[in-house]
Amino acid sequence: MQLHKLAKSQRIEAEAWSALEKSIIYYQGRPIGTVAAYDNSTEALNYDQVFVRDFVSSALLFLIKGQTEIVRNFLEETLKLQPKEYQLDAYQPARGLMPASFKVVSHHGEEYLEADFGEHAIARVTPVDSCLWWLILLRAYVVATKDYCFAYHPEFQNGIRLIMELCLRNRFDMYPTLLVPDGACMIDRRMGIYGHPLEIQSLFYAALRAARELLICEGNQSIIAAIDNRLPLLCAHIRQHYWIDLNRLNAIYRFKGEEYGKTAVNLFNIYADSLPYYELDKWLPTNGGFLAGNVGPSQMDTRFFSLGNLMAIISELATEEQSTRIMNLIEERWEHLVGDMPMKICFPALEGEEYRIVTGCDPKNIPWSYHNGGSWPVLLWMLAAAALKTKKTYLAQKAIELAEERLHADSWPEYYDGKKGRLIGKQARANQTWTIAGFLLAKEIIANPAYLPLVSFEELPQELVSRACEFEINSYDTTMF
Repeated sequence: MQLHKLAKSQRIEAEAWSALEKSIIYYQGRPIGTVAAYDNSTEALNYDQVFVRDFVSSALLFLIKGQTEIVRNFLEETLKLQPKEYQLDAYQPARGLMPASFKVVSHHGEEYLEADFGEHAIARVTPVDSCLWWLILLRAYVVATKDYCFAYHPEFQNGIRLIMELCLRNRFDMYPTLLVPDGACMIDRRMGIYGHPLEIQSLFYAALRAARELLICEGNQSIIAAIDNRLPLLCAHIRQHYWIDLNRLNAIYRFKGEEYGKTAVNLFNIYADSLPYYELDKWLPTNGGFLAGNVGPSQMDTRFFSLGNLMAIISELATEEQSTRIMNLIEERWEHLVGDMPMKICFPALEGEEYRIVTGCDPKNIPWSYHNGGSWPVLLWMLAAAALKTKKTYLAQKAIELAEERLHADSWPEYYDGKKGRLIGKQARANQTWTIAGFLLAKEIIANPAYLPLVSFEELPQELVSRACEFEINSYDTTMF
């Protein structure tokens, strides 16, 4: 019985690798990336393009297997697409931005790349996360190949510097977090995550860490100094103000409102009646906790967003204790967050009047579908990496076993619908590349923990974070943490 099960698992894995190989596209005879979905049953739309965000899981797999050429080509060509000059036209992409996607176009026998910076996307939202994922992947390439000269090349140094200038520039904001519009990340439809969503902050932190490792000192002193200043402040801010557990919930529950000046404890003026305390009180296990989806003026988004929490664990943005508590929560609330298909992109879904107001009655984002509580198999690799990081690999193995047979039988769909992820997504594409790659990458990470450093970081020196905490306490005189 065990031999039969092993043989079947090996066959599914082999077919997944074959499907991944078919998704590779070529530019001027060289492999350059993977299409979003290899699905001939419906109109291609933009699923025949290479998405920066989507390609990361495939790229990590190629690095693990020693197929580094495709990742190198991808990094080089996307760097060429990055705008290098200031734009006077507000409708043009900003200097330093990376495209959401690109496609290979042929004209009179010549091939060129056509980039999309959101101009053609639904709702025309600029992809904030593309440049962050690009930096994370560049660092993974260097870790895998030990080819530091690649990142030290002047063109790459300039590309990193432009991304950092874009992220660290002065703005109408006085927090270390990154301010972004709704729909600017994986959740690319209106879901009420504008402001400082956790997903972007986790990726921002990892990108800052990557840039700090890759930038050489010569000519980059001011950028490096800005990164060194921002990292501990960002880390302390997220750990303090985004964290929710029962103790923290008790503190927020007793907040006073309308506080003014340096003695204020309720810094964001969060009103008690705006939070679902009694639902959280029932849902939060005693030994669990998580990072809130967003924190802003009079607002704390208490939905659980998987990508932001998992990447916070992987990148060491969350403390060791917080990371353990996040994984405890996932384990205790397995039926809600994982269900029959790993895993929910967010929980709970927006329903009723809240769904209508926040999403604008989005027919693709109906409750428990797509980005409104849908299940996304690509998150499997992040769950595996976070489980490995917190020494809870049995959770990853359980999730992989849960997903394996269904993903294969269902032709590797983009997402699943329903409270437990039992329904193939209403508009899900078949042979979604990052679904395939997410599954294979999860298996590789668990089989060989030595691959974890491709996406993981060591913890920031504690004295830096402690100083940042003291800075916030002294600045706001807060007892939040």
